[in-house]
Amino acid sequence: MVANNGFDVLTLPWLDVPRQAFLTQLRSHQIPHAQLVGIDSAYGGELLSVFMARAAMCLQPKAVGACGLCKSCQLFDAGNHPDFYQIEADGNQIKVDQIRELCMRLTATAQQSGRRVAIIHHSERLNSAAANALLKTLEEPGKDTLLLLHSDTPARLMATISSRCQRLSFVAPSNALIKNWLIQQCQIQEDVTWCLSVVGGPLKLAESLSTEGAQPSRYQVLLQFRKDWAQSLSSGHLCASLLTISEQQIIDALKVLYLLLRQILLKNSHQDAFIQAQIGSLAAKIMGMCHSLSTMPTVNYLGLCQSYVLEYKEITNK
Repeated sequence: MVANNGFDVLTLPWLDVPRQAFLTQLRSHQIPHAQLVGIDSAYGGELLSVFMARAAMCLQPKAVGACGLCKSCQLFDAGNHPDFYQIEADGNQIKVDQIRELCMRLTATAQQSGRRVAIIHHSERLNSAAANALLKTLEEPGKDTLLLLHSDTPARLMATISSRCQRLSFVAPSNALIKNWLIQQCQIQEDVTWCLSVVGGPLKLAESLSTEGAQPSRYQVLLQFRKDWAQSLSSGHLCASLLTISEQQIIDALKVLYLLLRQILLKNSHQDAFIQAQIGSLAAKIMGMCHSLSTMPTVNYLGLCQSYVLEYKEITNK
């Protein structure tokens, strides 16, 4: 279900600690029955979950993970291991029937005489009924059963769920580490980490650098947004690419504007405190709109962008 997009867990240095922690538990036969992988997919959280499942099901795991040679590994890699299950959201939610079916399957005897392993992808999408249905299995798991709950936003999980899982430790990588990784993976020298918060994480940032045919890469589009926002804030009128912004681009564009306003605040720290506060409030309003746009009906994106430019000009011209 989860594409690796050409990335390998072993090449993501910020995952070394959680990866080794899990393998240590596996080798010492102290693996818990449920683990919460609260690491964003853009940092490799889903890839790590699949790596952990593969290693846990391997009949002869090595120091670096699954052996890749045993029958269990071959079945896993072929995508038809009978004791491995994956659950993804049906629409925007993981529903109770999905969890009930999973729990029923986990009570059956393992067909390969090893562990039964399940990954619940984006487990923060469990609706309340599904979460409650999962509780009994978390409290009374069957023998040799491992549940891996992946979540981009673990804080959104019900406390009754997260408290019954062992949390995999993770420290977000520094921009310097990500920059060095991008140099190795993408053969680039310029620092592109300024837009990490826009794309979501290093894996998405690496993907954003690639181009398809004659179309500009997502990163090139973000760079153009930054240039055009700067010009627009200066002139008071929308410029260039911002005049033809699409529904698919609006959130990226607004996040770039938010970063630009933050940069302005940092560069002009000597500015009048009242003006600083107003620019800060405008930046907060823009980020709030980013969170709201995914659930809003059709919006006049051109008018929305122009309103932010005018508000900025009104603040700075006082």
